[in-house]
Amino acid sequence: MAMNSQLTVLVVDDDPSITELMRDFLEADGFKVHFASETGTALVILKQEKVDCVLLDVLMPGQNGFELCREIRHTNDVPILFLSALDSDVDKIRGLGLGGDDYIVKSATPAEVVARIKAVLRRYQADKPAPQLLLDFGQLRIDIRAHEVQIKGRPVALTARDYDLLLLLAEHPRQVFTADHLLAHFWGEVGDRHTVAVHIGRLREKIEADPRNPVYLVTVWGVGYRFEGLPQ
Repeated sequence: MAMNSQLTVLVVDDDPSITELMRDFLEADGFKVHFASETGTALVILKQEKVDCVLLDVLMPGQNGFELCREIRHTNDVPILFLSALDSDVDKIRGLGLGGDDYIVKSATPAEVVARIKAVLRRYQADKPAPQLLLDFGQLRIDIRAHEVQIKGRPVALTARDYDLLLLLAEHPRQVFTADHLLAHFWGEVGDRHTVAVHIGRLREKIEADPRNPVYLVTVWGVGYRFEGLPQ
C-alpha cells in the first residue's frame, strides 16, 4: 500500500539534530511532520492534530518516552515507534510491552527509520477495522457520523466538549478514567477536578433518568468515572 502525503508523523525528541534529520527524510518521502521536544507538547499535538504515527524517543527531560507511550495508549491506538539510544533487550521488550509497534535503535539510518514507519503504517491500515459509526446502548444512542446523541429516540443538546467527553467514555465501556486523566485530555492545564465533576454532572442531567442514581455515567469513588452501559 503506497503512502500518501496526507499521512502525518509526530516526532518526539529533545535532540534538534535528530528532529531536523528526520524531518528532512520524512518530508522528502511525502509525510507531514509535527515536532515535540517534551511529552506535554506531544499530548497537546495528539489532541489537536490528526497524527497517523508517533516516532518517540525514550530519554527526555521530565516524563520519558515509556511513560508517554503508556499515557497515549489509554485513549489512542495511533502507531508508536520508539527511536532510542537504549539498545538493550530489556528496553526493547519494555517498549513493545507498553504498546509500541516497533523499537528502533538510533544507530539505524534515517532511510531505515522511514522504511520501518511505512511498514508499521501498512500493517496498521490493513488491520484497522471499519470505524463504528453508531454506539447503541438501548435507550441511549450515539450517532458518531451525525455527531448526535439520542435518549429514547429524542436528540439531546450537548456542547462540543460534553459530546467529546461522553464519546470517550462510551467508546471504552467499563474502563475507569481518573478525573486527572480527563482533565489533562480535555482541558490541559486549565481547570481542576471540579471542572470534570461539573461536566459529568451536566451530562447526567441530559442522559440519565435519575441523575442522582446514574446507570450510564458511574462514579468509582476514590478513582474516577466509567461508562457502565454495554452495547446492544
